[in-house]
Amino acid sequence: MNTVYIVEDEPELAALVADYLRAAGFDATVFADGLDALSAIRARVPALVVLDLMLPGLDGLALCREVRAFSEVPIVMVTARVEEIDRLLGLELGADDYLCKPFSPRELVARVKAILRRSGATAPAPAAALAIDAAARRASVRGQALELTRTEFDLLAALAARPGQVFSRARLLELACQDKLDATDRAIDSHIKNLRRKIDAAAPGFEPIRSIYGLGYRFEY
Repeated sequence: MNTVYIVEDEPELAALVADYLRAAGFDATVFADGLDALSAIRARVPALVVLDLMLPGLDGLALCREVRAFSEVPIVMVTARVEEIDRLLGLELGADDYLCKPFSPRELVARVKAILRRSGATAPAPAAALAIDAAARRASVRGQALELTRTEFDLLAALAARPGQVFSRARLLELACQDKLDATDRAIDSHIKNLRRKIDAAAPGFEPIRSIYGLGYRFEY
């Protein structure tokens, strides 16, 4: 499993980023102090570092400079300081990418994966994120049980059974709403919305149910 070090002194943001990276299959470790992070990187170089600019102990630019003296580990710099000089200086010191706060955790995960692909590392696939027990009618994501209604479970089971296949709303109505004669396409959209919300709450960043414009829905690992 690829390890990502998150060097961020805002606890809530650090925890949120860590949750999204773990949901994407990474091993995420948080450091709130630049000096602590530098010691950890010297001891074990991770696959990638997400680095805040403003840090206690040792700021992000200084930490980036220190790390570049002994490692080419990919670095994504994150900061609320958007002045162009900071951006250029950060990249000149060897940062591989740059995100300004506030940012989308999903975008950060996407950038991490893209950088690792470019560097030749293999980004993990969340293929084992979902577990479905059809007999017991139970489903879990990353080990977290999903509290689903009967219709939500039937929809998830039907989609997950054929990953990559596009299901029309009419077909999903047949599969999951057989005893609801007055069910409509809008009902399917509502159930899918609730299902996505519950999956995201259990595993932030894991979005297996995709909307296919004009056609319906598809399940993707």
